[in-house]
Amino acid sequence: MISGRIVRHPAGAARRVAGALVAAVVVLCLGAGSVAADTAPEPPAAVAESDLVPGVAPGPGQSWQVDTPDQALAPKVYTPSAREDAVEPRAAAPGTYDLVEYVPLSDAVAKVSCSKLTGPYQRQIEQWLKLKVDGKQSASDCKAVQKFQKSYRIKPAIGFAGPVTWYQMMLLSARKNPNAEKNCPVKSYRVACVDLNRQVTWVQKGGKVVFGPVQMRSGRKGHATRAGWHTVYWRHKNHWSTLYNSPMPYAQFFDGGEAFHAVYGSIYTTLGSWGCVNLKLGDAKKLWGVLKKGDKVYVWGHRTGS
Repeated sequence: MISGRIVRHPAGAARRVAGALVAAVVVLCLGAGSVAADTAPEPPAAVAESDLVPGVAPGPGQSWQVDTPDQALAPKVYTPSAREDAVEPRAAAPGTYDLVEYVPLSDAVAKVSCSKLTGPYQRQIEQWLKLKVDGKQSASDCKAVQKFQKSYRIKPAIGFAGPVTWYQMMLLSARKNPNAEKNCPVKSYRVACVDLNRQVTWVQKGGKVVFGPVQMRSGRKGHATRAGWHTVYWRHKNHWSTLYNSPMPYAQFFDGGEAFHAVYGSIYTTLGSWGCVNLKLGDAKKLWGVLKKGDKVYVWGHRTGS
């Protein structure tokens, strides 16, 4: 949700990242020959999330940084024809929603087997795995995180405590009873619950969960998804963004230009959306079959970094 955004061409972004990788290789090579191991500077206490890059080469459905085709302003509402609604959005490319972890550039370049660097979610992941919670990466920490990553097919499985690993843990924590802490009001009618803290969403009616929980991506810093009560006021299966001239499949608008909708790119990025609740295509399609115009949406919490 923003106007006046300058859209960067994916190819240009790829060239910039390639240049950074080359530069990193040069620095690493020079450092290996000019700095003795016992005099090398200590790594920072924690690698900032904003400094991370995908740990493997992007697939056909991913780019290095994925911006979302969000709507800048409230859309022009109209009633789609039956012919228009009969058309299903195109499928996502294979690999679009793979769990690709964000890691330090130095780890990505060196293709390390087990990271020695402290991730931005170190303490949280240590606590979740019932390790010693000290916020520092150790060899045993790395192996424990690596084991979890391999179990859930997170790539690269190098034990780095990054955002994808943490959000996968949040989804697992939410699956049994997403509203255990009663953050989402229980009503007799359907309520779409948007948990910004854990980056998960679900729909409940009374005490019964009728959809989800599923992973999502909410608004970034300066464009956080607005908290509080909202109402689904327009649904458009084949909506197109007025800002990016890009598809917003299964869009369900609930507050101005903010909507639930699918994206044809990874939702596992360090950047949030421009305010919308981004979903995988399959999840957005299922949600389309659950929510109706007039249903309530409740948003709470705070996305990390927003």
